Amino acid sequence: MTIVASPESLGQDLRILRKQRGLTLTQLAQSIGRSVGWLSQVERNLSEPSMNELGALAKALDVSVDSFFGPVPAAPHEAEHIVRKDNRRPMSPRVPGLVEDLLSPDLTDDFEVVHSTFAAGAERRETVTRPTQEVGYIVSGELDITIDGKSFRLGEGDSFRIRGEPFSWANRGSDPCIAIWVIAPPVY
Repeated sequence: MTIVASPESLGQDLRILRKQRGLTLTQLAQSIGRSVGWLSQVERNLSEPSMNELGALAKALDVSVDSFFGPVPAAPHEAEHIVRKDNRRPMSPRVPGLVEDLLSPDLTDDFEVVHSTFAAGAERRETVTRPTQEVGYIVSGELDITIDGKSFRLGEGDSFRIRGEPFSWANRGSDPCIAIWVIAPPVY
């Protein structure tokens, strides 16, 4: 059974995502047809959005509505500190062949940690530029990554850094590639 991400973090996660996308309360509220006061209450955890409202927020913030859901923590005292293997929050499926889960308990830190699985043959052809600093570590498999026009083939144990530079990637191998990404500030 799934629930909305811990009630304590949903509002904070929404605020962080809104700010990361450069949106004001007014802009986001207008884009989903709600009042600024209502959105402010949701961000302060004083009001809980309906499923339709969560869907509208997810669309406006370019995330999957699934990213607002997660399994019930194994033990209530673990909620803010521990993420069990089977308790990860799925992140937005932005590219076919890429599955990402949040390893951080929520988005309230200055960074997020993401577990990424790149299917064999998956690729992001269009270049992405984000106002972030990112570090990735290849746990298994291979990943071709192009950062600021320079191409690299990475294998198990290799790591990389992106400082707001344009990048793209491809898994040209026959096996999935598993990577751990640290992204600051959070973007999911």
